[in-house]
Amino acid sequence: MKENIHPDYHEITVVMTDGKEFKTRSTLGKAGDTIRLDIDPTSHPAWTGVYRLIDTGGKLAKFNDKFAAFRKK
Repeated sequence: MKENIHPDYHEITVVMTDGKEFKTRSTLGKAGDTIRLDIDPTSHPAWTGVYRLIDTGGKLAKFNDKFAAFRKK
């Protein structure tokens, strides 16, 4: 194996959305860095099976108004 071509593999802390922490090894960042997750298995619908429709800025209402004529009655 060639020397000095591999990235540094060190320990980091991962903080999940609910505040739980665990340590793992990664090539990301520096030794001792902390990664804060925005999405993780405890909050993402792909793992939880709970889907919520979030209407930001009335986009869903605008879409429904625009395509109301195409809806089945």
